[in-house]
Amino acid sequence: MIRLNCFFKGADAASCQEALQAAIALTEKSQHHAGCIAYDVFPSATRNDVFMICETWADQASLDAHSATPEFAHYVEIIHSKGEMKLERFLF
Repeated sequence: MIRLNCFFKGADAASCQEALQAAIALTEKSQHHAGCIAYDVFPSATRNDVFMICETWADQASLDAHSATPEFAHYVEIIHSKGEMKLERFLF
């Protein structure tokens, strides 16, 4: 399995909210992709410019297929345009 933790910090609170809406839309689509074990987005309880996307995939092929979808490209472009992302990857 592959776990991805994607941490997002918005340029400001408004940008973060726009990115968060894109992340929620991506989450709703991604939960139905083959090989998706878990996919969710978590807004920070203490900061209005931060959230995290947490994904778990069955294998690399499933993650690659997800990353190649049009909705992934669309929503990730929006998210990247609103701030900075840091990715942590774990294999287990």
